[in-house]
Amino acid sequence: MIDIVFTYSLVSFFLCATIRVYLPVFRINVMLFPYMGEVFSVLTAVAWAFGVILFKKSGETMHPVALNIVKNLLAFVLIIPTMMVMGEAFMIPCSRENYLLLLASGVLGIGISDTLFFRALNLMGAGLSAIVDCLYSPFVIGLSILFIGETLSLPQTLGAIAIVSAVLVAANRGARATVSKADMMKGLVYGVSAMFTLAVGIVMIKPILCDLPVLWVVQVRLLGGLATLAVYMAYRRDRRRIFSSIGIGRGWVYALSGSVVGYYIALTLWMAGFKYTQACVSAALNQTSTIFIFIFSALFLKEPMNRQRILAAAMGIGGSFALVLL
Repeated sequence: MIDIVFTYSLVSFFLCATIRVYLPVFRINVMLFPYMGEVFSVLTAVAWAFGVILFKKSGETMHPVALNIVKNLLAFVLIIPTMMVMGEAFMIPCSRENYLLLLASGVLGIGISDTLFFRALNLMGAGLSAIVDCLYSPFVIGLSILFIGETLSLPQTLGAIAIVSAVLVAANRGARATVSKADMMKGLVYGVSAMFTLAVGIVMIKPILCDLPVLWVVQVRLLGGLATLAVYMAYRRDRRRIFSSIGIGRGWVYALSGSVVGYYIALTLWMAGFKYTQACVSAALNQTSTIFIFIFSALFLKEPMNRQRILAAAMGIGGSFALVLL
């Protein structure tokens, strides 16, 4: 099964790279495909969901920090030829303050948040982690209200309440099923912290995003994340054990596959989705990743799907749609 997954990931990568190279050459008229943006947005959700399953499998043998290092190194290596293909510059005129802001965003949103997420994924499993992921939207909106001056409508407020309620339902004994109470509580702390730091990392750069190339921003944020992980590993006495976990079993294959499918390809599809449809529509369709994670976790990880988990997922997805669309 793992060989099939790895082969699929490589084929997907080369297919994606080929499309990125030749699509501008043929200059396909997007109007011939009126739902292209919606299709890309749903494919983003599928790619991320599949990546989460692969990250969960790799996390069974690989340390969360090691997994985050592998993911970001591979993403950084792949983003360079992508920028060359797209004709984007590696260095652009930018103030020192903006550079520092983007690097700090990478520290929080990649170096810290992703490590916390992988830890939560190991403790709670893919299905419950997907429910906690729904907290990302209310965190972003709440921080935007406090620091950027955005407002929240009544339906959006109700949506945020629905998401928080979904997390509480997921923490219930019936919903967590095979997950112990101790692991569930630790997983919630890691998961909520991951979503909060991710939201902070995004909101802090939101005012400058409109004036900067997306791929360049990704590159700088990756540098911030990798720098954080490098400093962290320099002070870890057990760093040899952490790095050695990469070679245990075949977890590294899952990590590479997850990084390509769930990070690089998902990022490419995400950008295409936002390009060819309205941002609110694309964001709402991206949230359907929760559904796909539930399905994939049941199929490939044999995680239980009981009524309370389904209810929590429905509340989380419904709340996310209310936050984005209403």
